Amino acid sequence: MSRFIKGAALSLLLANVSAFTSSPASHVSSTFTSSSNAVKTPFTTKQSSTQLFMSTRSSGNTDFYQILGVSRDASAKEIKSAYRKLAKQYHPDANPDTDTTEKFQEINRAYEVLNNPDLKKKYDMYGAAGVGTSAASDQTAGSPFGGGGFGQEVDLGDIFDSFFGGGGGAGFGGPRGGPRSRGPVAGDDLRFDLEVDFKTAVFGGEEKVRIRHLETCDTCGGDGVKPGSKVSTCGVCNGMGVTMQVTRTPLGNFQTQQTCSACRGTGQKVEEYCGSCSGQGLKSKTKQIKVTIPAGVEDGNKLRVRGEGDAGPKGGPAGDLYIFLRVKPDEKFRREGPEIYSDENVSYLDAILGADIKTPVVDGEVTIKVPPGTQPGQVMRLRGNGAPNLGNADVRGDHYVTMNVEIPKDLSKEERELVEKLKELREKNGKGKKGFGLF
Repeated sequence: MSRFIKGAALSLLLANVSAFTSSPASHVSSTFTSSSNAVKTPFTTKQSSTQLFMSTRSSGNTDFYQILGVSRDASAKEIKSAYRKLAKQYHPDANPDTDTTEKFQEINRAYEVLNNPDLKKKYDMYGAAGVGTSAASDQTAGSPFGGGGFGQEVDLGDIFDSFFGGGGGAGFGGPRGGPRSRGPVAGDDLRFDLEVDFKTAVFGGEEKVRIRHLETCDTCGGDGVKPGSKVSTCGVCNGMGVTMQVTRTPLGNFQTQQTCSACRGTGQKVEEYCGSCSGQGLKSKTKQIKVTIPAGVEDGNKLRVRGEGDAGPKGGPAGDLYIFLRVKPDEKFRREGPEIYSDENVSYLDAILGADIKTPVVDGEVTIKVPPGTQPGQVMRLRGNGAPNLGNADVRGDHYVTMNVEIPKDLSKEERELVEKLKELREKNGKGKKGFGLF
């Protein structure tokens, strides 16, 4: 009777899936709840909910030729020309006051199909239904479970399990009478916030960090069992790792399953657990590791150190350690990507006459030539003295120096007389302006 009910329920489910294809935008939610006359066991009843979502794929009547405004016998050159014109007209950046995103995507999709000879041939023969929702879905176009139908692949085994549990039947949930086998579970990833100085971020380096993570227990090897201890099949679930519960309904009996509380889902009864890790198979340890900081990193970048996260349960692989970088600000320099910015003070006399001055850069000091007549706020560019590009340390940005011309506030009597003579001389030559008139 149980096998007949399962077969009838599966047929009903597949019939519903077939009916969904006539209404692409719909979705169904089915919940099966234990009734009042359920067979009672020491364990609570588990409710199962299954949802199927349909994709919002456009209708098969879409006319890509009409979208691009070309005839069906248009050449590849004409199609490309029409696409460029429409893409420029409807690009979202060119229409800040109007939302043209959907129209722009429609134009891109039409060109994607008509510009590809194979897709164009299928479209001419079968219409939009023959090319799926994108070029990547062409191989599964028309399949109710591939790119041409549902927006996401449907696993019938998972659907069947939601009705009858992991032991529902061979071919869907694994071998009959046993739980579905799964691979080792990876451990959790960890995060560490690291503060580095400005020059380390620019040129790279090594930093030592101390972390605390879970490692596989050395005593038991990660299985949580004391060495030499006897391991037997769990008598509650008979080694399945799950317990079954039958629910009577007007349609017949439905069975559900839940993790066995006696063996914690392992299907085994352990005589004595490992004392070093309390049967967890994992131990918390503190560890110091060296982290290589690549040249060119910036504030907010993150680095991944593989295998330095928490170890996985039951000997599973370790997760990764993610290091989030915070760059300390520098007193002299500012940075935007590979470009470095700084300020340099220059006297008004050097600004007038010109001079050679030394200015600091991230990797030392360079001499720059201040041209005569340099203005306050003028920026000078030092090519190749910026920060290295991340991932290509041989290529460096530029360093920009802003000139701050220092105007003295306390002139001596002699200096004032000389400046006034300079002012009179420039006014006499017709070069002077109202005010100081030096520049």
